[in-house]
Amino acid sequence: MRLVFAGSPSAAVPSLTALAASEHEVVAVVTRDDTPQGRRRVLTATPVALEAERLGLPVIKTRRITEEVAERITAMDADLGVVVAFGALLREPVLSAPRLGWVNLHFSLLPRWRGAAPVQRALMAGDESTGAVVFQLVPELDAGDLLGALERPLDGTETAGALLDELAASGADLLGDVVDRLAAGTAEPLVQVGEVTLAPKLVLDDGALDLSLPAGRVLDRWRGTTPEPGAHLPLGDARLKVLELRAVDAGAGADVDAATADGEPLAPGRIAVRGGRLHVGTGTAPLELVRVQPPGKKPMAGADWSRGLPSTDDVLLTTSPVTSTTTTDEEAPA
Repeated sequence: MRLVFAGSPSAAVPSLTALAASEHEVVAVVTRDDTPQGRRRVLTATPVALEAERLGLPVIKTRRITEEVAERITAMDADLGVVVAFGALLREPVLSAPRLGWVNLHFSLLPRWRGAAPVQRALMAGDESTGAVVFQLVPELDAGDLLGALERPLDGTETAGALLDELAASGADLLGDVVDRLAAGTAEPLVQVGEVTLAPKLVLDDGALDLSLPAGRVLDRWRGTTPEPGAHLPLGDARLKVLELRAVDAGAGADVDAATADGEPLAPGRIAVRGGRLHVGTGTAPLELVRVQPPGKKPMAGADWSRGLPSTDDVLLTTSPVTSTTTTDEEAPA
């Protein structure tokens, strides 16, 4: 079949690579415009654009689907459109341009977590499993019939970045299978069943860790916001970035009635070095601040950071965090 592929972030690259290597023909790749990146704000192409160029595929760069872009897509005379985290909504007449319409690879078990950040929201909510689905794209957000699915149990250790990379790879295989079945006419659509939950794009404040909550919930929040938009704790009027966080013992990952380490109480937000490791109190059990990044400094071990403090007794990481509306561009609705 002749395919038009729409995607932007690194999570979409495995799908593009797999489809380009298949018996199908990718006739065009639609991706977001180059954006300023880094401190020097250098214009940088999306990971999908870079992969498409490596593969020698035609690339259409755009911030949104304009009339001109819609005409270019329609002129491709494609059999199927494929979306993986493109970053802009597709509407008519583009939706009806390919003969079989468009399918979307989405990283959740729909209808749970419709929206831009399904992997992050699943971890933040403490879900016991997640997965990926391929569904028929319709005007309503992530509401089309399911054409394929895979489930991935969660063990409570995954971070959003690592899990998204994993699902991007396994989801590419799922997507390839669905495209093959659509080509053969053997795909069997299934209506979505279950409670609808939404997964809006994350903002920087979503990474704020509330240490008054049970340890398990703090860990879930850290997992879901690592590496983007980044977990953090208030440190005066600044932020202490939390790069690695883990349970002190098996009980610290659960909502247990314990707030001590080495027999000593550790109140929420209070820190202490015990056994050469930096612990921080939560609403239940303490957690270990394994790696942190203080304001204006490089990442370091939590214990090393604490040794540079006048006194750990003077540190309280539970004051009101600095507010922000900065967003992450890692994922956006198709």
